[in-house]
Amino acid sequence: MISTTRSLSRLAVLALLALCAAFAQAPKAKRTPDVPYVPTTEPAVEAMLELAKVTKNDVVYDLGCGDGRIVITAAKKFGARGVGIDINPERIAEARANAKKAGVEHLVRFIEQDLFEADIREASVVTLFLLSSVNLKLRPKLLAELKPGTRVVSNTFDMGDWKPDKEFTLDDNGEDSYLSHKFYLWIIPAKTGK
Repeated sequence: MISTTRSLSRLAVLALLALCAAFAQAPKAKRTPDVPYVPTTEPAVEAMLELAKVTKNDVVYDLGCGDGRIVITAAKKFGARGVGIDINPERIAEARANAKKAGVEHLVRFIEQDLFEADIREASVVTLFLLSSVNLKLRPKLLAELKPGTRVVSNTFDMGDWKPDKEFTLDDNGEDSYLSHKFYLWIIPAKTGK
């Protein structure tokens, strides 16, 4: 009996040490993310992609992609290509696994990078679920790097005095919070003279 108890105790200690080692080795973000990770609800994902009128000809970039659900849905439902960018390596690993599970890894890719440093010029649609303050900080990059006609859709948060081309409210999202009910669409305007 004592031998069995000691064996179980040793196994418990070894399991605890293995768990601690796993946490110590888990990749960490290069800096603190700009926003906490809050997944976009499935009805909100659908609403955002429909508001942007995504087609198979689009390249959807999700800045702060989390688990990859927006670009994965764009690929699976519309046949669009997608790129997810997130600073958190755990989210990127999760997104890649989700893409493989969904069978769309040939259409999407996920990049561990600071969204303010990412090359987004290829995008025809950009999706955001960031804070208004982060959207405002990102706005000059969007206007400078995106081609005229590129659609930008934000979940919940606006961009201050840059008025959206269209707004949409999802009445029945099944959620009690104020998040993922209101969406904004901006279309990048033509570049004016130098």
